[in-house]
Amino acid sequence: MRTQVVIIGAGPAGLLLGCLLDKHGIDNVVLERQTADYVLARIRAGILEQTTVDLMHRLEAGDRLSAEGIIHHGVNIAFDKKMEAIPLGASTGGKVVTAYGQTEVTKDLYDLRIAGPSQTFYQAEDVSPADFDTDSPSVSFRHQGTEHHIDCDIIVGCDGYHGVSRASVPEAAITTYEKLYPFGWLGLLADTPPVAHEVVYANDVRGFALCSMRSMTRSRYYIQCDTTDTVDGWSDDAFWDELRRRLPAELAEPMITGPSIEKSIAPLRSFVAEPMRFGRLLLAGDAAHVVPPTGAKGLNLAFSDIHYLIEALSAFFADKDDSALSEYSRRALARIWKTERFSWYLTNLTHRFNDDPFEQKMKEAELAYITTSEAGRISLAENYVGLPL
Repeated sequence: MRTQVVIIGAGPAGLLLGCLLDKHGIDNVVLERQTADYVLARIRAGILEQTTVDLMHRLEAGDRLSAEGIIHHGVNIAFDKKMEAIPLGASTGGKVVTAYGQTEVTKDLYDLRIAGPSQTFYQAEDVSPADFDTDSPSVSFRHQGTEHHIDCDIIVGCDGYHGVSRASVPEAAITTYEKLYPFGWLGLLADTPPVAHEVVYANDVRGFALCSMRSMTRSRYYIQCDTTDTVDGWSDDAFWDELRRRLPAELAEPMITGPSIEKSIAPLRSFVAEPMRFGRLLLAGDAAHVVPPTGAKGLNLAFSDIHYLIEALSAFFADKDDSALSEYSRRALARIWKTERFSWYLTNLTHRFNDDPFEQKMKEAELAYITTSEAGRISLAENYVGLPL
């Protein structure tokens, strides 16, 4: 088999890239380890920057997003048992964010992909990229008991933090930076109306809490928990009780609760791998970087990678411009590190790392500053809606 680009990973970043390559007339194949049903069922965050929305519309895959997405004109910060609203559009020249679940983004891209001309192999086993340090890379894999080999020009790893792509890079060729946080997020999804119409980030002496939505009838809530906690150790009632304790009364008292649809615990880490190009192998999304979910940057950052990557691949195939591949790494990393900084900052600001009362007072003072100072509000807003590409 022969194609121009092999994409490893059929999450939203891999599907987006595949659809954009189709639009540019560049042959490609997508390989995914899991089943399509598994990929489509994964529950992830859902706050989209305008750049992400624009990419979906560029592919003509944004009709459902426009119809069902909920525009957020602000973000709420709760601390010291009170809540302050940070306007987004007024602080950023009209930029806003849209609540639309990553699961829905994946479904929209999946539908576009299967209607297109290129192949996608789900349940691809033993995927192995090879010879990407030459001009003739290839990928081998097994599908439904049959061994396959694809010769290609470019391999793109969109297969996440634990994927084979980054693991295939020689250790001496890559530098990684990582911070593990001493807590996790316990998340609960419920078919209940959201307690607020825009996202709420809460700093409390008991720990962090987050109130968000998937629709006007489906809510997603999180609380900071110990890394040793288990889902089985938290009943729905215990979760709701603890969430209420961490929120101002204006939110806690009218909150409507209900049985969980899904409940999970996610560890938090910040991670970056440099560079993002290794010969003819390029990394994108979680294969190259991970951010804490604070600030909802994971999907958006992956999509900004694809924005830079499609420009690089278009130049490479149109003009045989090899330097465009290295330029991709430089451009993507410049935005990645700025976004990592914001996610790290907001995580530090809203979470409890220890029981030091002085540290908690400093966080409350910083929260008071950014919610009452025009400069503070603008800084938070411009980072939250997403920095320019």
